[in-house]
Amino acid sequence: METIKNEIMQLEQELLEKKRKIKQLRRQIQGEPVRNYCFLSSNNKEVTILDLFGDHDELIVIHNMGKSCPYCTMWADGFNSIYHHIRKRAAFVVASPDLPSVQEDISAERSWIFPMVSTTNNTFTEDTGFKKDDLTSPGVSVFTKDKDQNLFHHTSSRFGPGDEYCVVWSLFDLLPTESEGYHPEKKINKKSPFQLTNNVAIQVNDYENALHFYQNVIGMKLNTINENEAKLSINQTHFFLENHPSQSRTFFEFAVDDFQPAIDLLIQEGCKVTKTYSETSVMIEDPYGMAFHVFEAG
Repeated sequence: METIKNEIMQLEQELLEKKRKIKQLRRQIQGEPVRNYCFLSSNNKEVTILDLFGDHDELIVIHNMGKSCPYCTMWADGFNSIYHHIRKRAAFVVASPDLPSVQEDISAERSWIFPMVSTTNNTFTEDTGFKKDDLTSPGVSVFTKDKDQNLFHHTSSRFGPGDEYCVVWSLFDLLPTESEGYHPEKKINKKSPFQLTNNVAIQVNDYENALHFYQNVIGMKLNTINENEAKLSINQTHFFLENHPSQSRTFFEFAVDDFQPAIDLLIQEGCKVTKTYSETSVMIEDPYGMAFHVFEAG
């Protein structure tokens, strides 16, 4: 037994030494010049790689295969939990082939707070080597910019079970039983068809003073704003502040996989639809005074 434990310790030390060597070799790589790709972000707004850097000179881009891949979703769940650490050191974004509207839905459903961009309007995935002959691979790329705003692609790494980018596999490796057959499930709460999102809408009758209060007293970050609505965030929750002079009310939000059965169940239990946004998006009021948005995740 002691012989096995000693061999494990020796192998772990060898792995650490090899990782240090890989890190040193990566830092010797000269970045390859790349163009300033244009992506689609929320509300189909165009953003460039330079925009994604923000105040940083280094940018981490996750190549995510989209909502259809449960493995990519699990990796993204992990990044979400450490995003507040990552963004202090470098800019970070998740890129996927999903439309921005689909990205917004899954981000809300899983309470993701990192920024996402859609690659539907460019050849970014192909040019960085993560798509070839219609086969797409997940992974990560690192980009830098210089003082003249020139862009460089430095390093890349691919994702897969057992890699260093998803802690689940490292923990499974410690178990005495085999975990090779594990398949991640995308649904967080299997006991309910309703998945609480991280979006909350607040109607206020004093819009300007409410904005000042939530930003300067509570400490929320202002993301977007117009005359009648502002999007703020704190921790992992987004707050949509609505200018509504006649009333003040708070609304939660639930995502569902199958819209009509979920709505039929709510109506059967005494709820009523108070507003219809689309065939798969409505506002609900329950018999006990709570109001919430229900939508089918894209």
